Amino acid sequence: MTTHQFDLIIVGAGGAGLRAAVEIPAGFTCAVLTKVHPLRSHTGAAQGGVCAALGNLEEDNPEWHAFDTIKGSDYLGDQDAIEVMCNDAPRAVIELEHMGMPFSRTDEGKIAQRRFGGHTRPVDPSDPDSKRVAVMRSCYSADRTGHTMLHTLYENSLKNNVRFFSEFFVTELLYADGVASGVVAIEILTGEVHVFHAKAVMFATGGDGRIWRITSNAHVGTGDGFMLAYNAGLPLEDMEFMQFHPTGLWKLGILVSEAARGEGGILRNKDGERFMERYAPTVKDLAPRDMVSRAIIQEIREGRGIRGSDGTDYILLDLTHLDIKIITEKIPEIVGFARTYLGVEPTKEGVPIQPTAHYVMGGIPTDVDGRVRLDHKDGIVKGFYAAGECACVSVHGANRLGTNSLLDLIVFGRRGGKAIAEYLKLGAEYPKLPANAGEATKAKIAEIKSRTTGNKPAPLRTELQQMMMDDCGIFRDAKGLQSALNRIGELREKYKTVVIDDKGSQFNTDLLEAIELGNLLDTAHVTLECALNRTESRGGHSREDFPDRDDHNWLKHTFASKDGEGKPKLEYRPVAITKYQPKKRVY
Repeated sequence: MTTHQFDLIIVGAGGAGLRAAVEIPAGFTCAVLTKVHPLRSHTGAAQGGVCAALGNLEEDNPEWHAFDTIKGSDYLGDQDAIEVMCNDAPRAVIELEHMGMPFSRTDEGKIAQRRFGGHTRPVDPSDPDSKRVAVMRSCYSADRTGHTMLHTLYENSLKNNVRFFSEFFVTELLYADGVASGVVAIEILTGEVHVFHAKAVMFATGGDGRIWRITSNAHVGTGDGFMLAYNAGLPLEDMEFMQFHPTGLWKLGILVSEAARGEGGILRNKDGERFMERYAPTVKDLAPRDMVSRAIIQEIREGRGIRGSDGTDYILLDLTHLDIKIITEKIPEIVGFARTYLGVEPTKEGVPIQPTAHYVMGGIPTDVDGRVRLDHKDGIVKGFYAAGECACVSVHGANRLGTNSLLDLIVFGRRGGKAIAEYLKLGAEYPKLPANAGEATKAKIAEIKSRTTGNKPAPLRTELQQMMMDDCGIFRDAKGLQSALNRIGELREKYKTVVIDDKGSQFNTDLLEAIELGNLLDTAHVTLECALNRTESRGGHSREDFPDRDDHNWLKHTFASKDGEGKPKLEYRPVAITKYQPKKRVY
C-alpha cells in the first residue's frame, strides 16, 4: 500500500475541482484524483451555457438574476449565498474568458448570450413587481459550453503544475474528530490501494443521477462523494430534491439542452399544440425545469403524448421553424444527437423527448467558501471542502435554473480554492492519519472477490433504477415512497452477498461497479427517507398527496446524518432569507 502526501487533495476533475486547483499558489502541492480522465468528467456534457448578468445584448443586472434564482428555487435557496453567486457571476465568466475559454461572440465581438428558462427581467425596471419577460443571460460556446470550459480549466491546471492521478477510484474519506486528513483510493490500472495524506481535502465528485433509469448523467454519476462523507459521519442536505430535465432524448435520457428552447424550439403534444402556453402563459417553453417536466408528464397522463414503439409515451421538441444558420451554428450537437441516436431529422420533424433525471439540488452542506458543515448548525469541518454538484451551498434550493450549474462550479470552485489557499498560507499542518488507513478498503475488496455465490450487481442496479423512476420520480406519494423504502431495504440486504466474476486486479471494472452499486443504494436510501418525510410539494419534489407548498412547516433544509443503526437521522436548518419573502410561484 503506497502513501502520498500533498498539501491539497481534490477528488473530482470536473469544473469545480479544476477551478479550485487553478487557485492554489506556487509553493503548495495539489493533486487531483479522478476515476476517469479529467477531460471525460461530466462537466463536459453541459451544453447550454453559463449565466451572468453581463447585459451584452439586453439590459440586465445581478439583482434580477438573484431574484430569478430565488424564485426558481421555490424559495428554498439561501438568499445570502444566491446573492454572492449572482454578484460574482460577471467576474467569474470574464475570468474564464481571460483564461482562454472560446465563447461564441456577438457581431461586436462581445460574449454571446441567449435566453434560458426562468431567467427574466422586469418590463419596467423601476417597478420590481412589473411583468417579467425572458432575458438573454446565458453565455455560451455553441452548445458545447461545458466541453470548452473543461478543456480551458484543464489546460490552466496543467499550467499551474497540478498533479493528476487519473483513473483512481476513491473509496474512503479519512476523517475523525472534526478533521479531514486525506482519502483512500484504488488505482484502477493495478488494483493497488493508495493512501493520500493531505492538509486539506476538497470533494468535487458530481451527482447521483445513475440512481434513476432514465438520466442525463454519465455512468460515473454514482453518488460516491455523498456516501464517502455520509459514511464518515457527516450530514447530507436536501437530498429529496432531484431535478428532472424536461428534454432528454426519448428512451435514452441523453440531454437535449434548454438552449434548443432558448433559440426558439417549441414543445408540442400529439395534436401539435404548444401546450406550455396553458401552464406558463408568460414565459411558455422557457418556464423553470420542474414546471416544464411536470407539464410534459401531465400531457402524457391526459392522453396527449405520442406512443412510441416500446409502449412508452413522449412529447415532441419542434425545431423545424428555426433558421438553418441557428441550427448549424448555435445547436449543432443537439441536432447531431437526434440524428445519431433516434434517426430523426430535426430540420424536418420533431425530436422525441421525455424528462430525464438530471441534477441533485442537495449534497454535502457547505458555506459560501466551500467549507463543509459539521452539522445542521454552524459547525465547520477542519480541512474539508466541497464544490459543484456534490455540494449544497444552497443556491439552488428546491429547483435549479438552467445555466446556474456551470456558474455554481466556477463561482464556488473559485471561492473554495481561494479559501483553501488562505488556509494553507496560515500554516495548516498535516493531521495525524488513522492507524488503519486503507485497511477497510483492502478488506472490502478481499471480501467481494472471495465470494463464489451471491447476487450479481447488474440486476440489483436495474431493479433500483426502475424502482426510483416509478416511486421517486417527478411525481411522488407516501404509498410509493414507503414501498420503495421497503424494497431498498431488501436490495441493500441482497447487496451484502454481491458477487463478481472478475477476480483479477488490473482494470477490474466488475469490482468498481460493485462498489459503486453500494453507493447508489445508500444514496437512494437517504433520498427516499428525506422525500417521504417532506410532506409538501416544492420545486423538484412534487407530492401528489401533499400538492401545496407549505412554508409554515417546511421552509427549512433537511439534514440527514447516519445514526447508530445505519439509518438517516433527520434534522433541519432554517432557510436564509434576506430581501425576498416567499410568494406564489407563477410564470
